[in-house]
Amino acid sequence: MAVPTRYILHQGPVLGAIARAAVVALKSASGTANQAPAEVPGPIVSASIPSRPPDLVRDYIRHVGGDPAWYRGQVPAHLFPQWVFPYQAKGIEGLQYPIQRVLNGGSRLQMNAPLPLHQRFELKVQLLDIDDNGRRAVIHQRATMSTSAHPEAVVADVYGIVPLSRGDGSAKRKDDRPRVPAVVKELGRWRLGTRVGLDFAKLTGDFNPIHWIPPAARASGFRNVINHGFSTMARAIEGLNRSVFSGDVSRLEFIDVQFKKPMVLPAEVGLYVDDDRVFVGDAPGGPAYLVGTYGVRS
Repeated sequence: MAVPTRYILHQGPVLGAIARAAVVALKSASGTANQAPAEVPGPIVSASIPSRPPDLVRDYIRHVGGDPAWYRGQVPAHLFPQWVFPYQAKGIEGLQYPIQRVLNGGSRLQMNAPLPLHQRFELKVQLLDIDDNGRRAVIHQRATMSTSAHPEAVVADVYGIVPLSRGDGSAKRKDDRPRVPAVVKELGRWRLGTRVGLDFAKLTGDFNPIHWIPPAARASGFRNVINHGFSTMARAIEGLNRSVFSGDVSRLEFIDVQFKKPMVLPAEVGLYVDDDRVFVGDAPGGPAYLVGTYGVRS
């Protein structure tokens, strides 16, 4: 089922952040940007987030493979990019890096308490660290969502990777990338068409063209559009909710993932687990798009 276009009307803050990032990129290319060395840790950016539209939340859950009945009165924690992204972008606008080239390296999502569907919640975003080795910079930001019932209901750590140079030839070869273990339990398989990126963008506001415009993806070196990393993460979480937790979304305490390989669309991939490890890949023994660990609340 296609996602309604009307949800774009809810994405003003994210679209504004993307537009500002484009302006910063143009200024950087022309040498007019005022980029300064990073202050780490950076200042805290705070905001009060209005309650999420119930119809958008419902269709988002369905889009990533979940069941809205599991989330009565709640917002899935993995929808956090929909309101966090604008404040993350604001927090790194002045960095001395080509932010327009940032790649999603991974995320750790700690779920301490539910996010209520019909209430506002408070958000704090902060730049915590930058790991720069000359070849790439890893930008670590943390977003904390507070409710009236819990001061740290959801904590999301996000790691952005900015390529800086080709390095000295010591980078990993493609054959050295992480792989799905040969012996794992398959929880399910997904068939993802080329519209997945556009539909996810309508629901979250992340309209980066490499996810939904084929010429833009090819100009960036991909064969076709690629799936959003956070879309793959959300589908992995909902796969765990369905197959491991039988729809009890309170059981997953945290998930910590890294995105290892772009998923070119269309694709057919599997979700696999091995004890507390989780993988998304084409098949056991094959390269992994996502690798991670998860914890279960007793």
